[in-house]
Amino acid sequence: MSTTLSRAVRHRPPPTPPPPRRRRTSWWPYLLISPTLLATAYLLLYPLARNVVISVQEFGLPQLVRGDARFVGLANYARVLTDPEFWAVVRRTLVFTAVNVVLIMVLSTLVALLLVRLGRWLRLLVMAGLVLVWATPVIAATTVFQWLFQSRLGVVNWLLVELGFEGYRDYAWFADGPATFAILVALIVWQSVPFAALSLYAAMVTVPGELYEAARMDGAGAWRVFASITFPMLRAMFGLITCLEVIWVVKAFVQIWVISQGGPGQATTTLPVYAFQVAQSLQRYDLGAAVSMLMVLLLVLALLAYFRQMYRQEEVS
Repeated sequence: MSTTLSRAVRHRPPPTPPPPRRRRTSWWPYLLISPTLLATAYLLLYPLARNVVISVQEFGLPQLVRGDARFVGLANYARVLTDPEFWAVVRRTLVFTAVNVVLIMVLSTLVALLLVRLGRWLRLLVMAGLVLVWATPVIAATTVFQWLFQSRLGVVNWLLVELGFEGYRDYAWFADGPATFAILVALIVWQSVPFAALSLYAAMVTVPGELYEAARMDGAGAWRVFASITFPMLRAMFGLITCLEVIWVVKAFVQIWVISQGGPGQATTTLPVYAFQVAQSLQRYDLGAAVSMLMVLLLVLALLAYFRQMYRQEEVS
């Protein structure tokens, strides 16, 4: 009897576990972040959507007053794309962007490498100067550059004359296209280097020092160490900084408008300035919106091509 009872107990199926409680969904996290999401959608997505709508309408000053804009499809884009002036502005924007980004990345890399080698207090001094430059408002920095290159009272002309270059006495920098272009490049590079240099320095200090010591023991020089260790390990950071600087340079408007308004002639007219000129001077807000959307499209395509190339390099390595 006891044997049969023990055998029955031994072969009894385990008790069925109770069904799991249905976890209640908490809406508090979504409610807490909803103000930020709504503000972001209103400040970013709504202007973009509104710009797209205006670009496919006939939207000038009469339509702005009366509010009876007519849908025209892609007619505004066709008109912009068949305008030779638009493609001249695109080429100028590409040159302007390439010159600025190359100078920014080269100077930022050199400054970051310098920060790695400096002592503690000198490094803090240099970093404080970079932060002050980075924190300077765009309008203030642009005004300072205007003062520096004034024809009669500018410090640059005075210094060049003192050094023996009499041809720069009362020289009008902003009346010459290449000179104005060079001043704008210097201004944008000066404003951009601090962010890129500090970001690259923060990435460089994460590279293990043992790798550098091993490379120096093998007789590698400074350039070999950078090309074989620093850049390969920080390739993603260099790519990210490059993309951010491309965006920063392409959308630069305030500096160009305050200094030259795209002049002299059209020497410094880039896509943002051109879109503003078309929208405000000609009061063709539809064409201005089409130019700005084409600028965004070109920028997105360029960045996608760059990311694709980086992804392929990462796969090969």
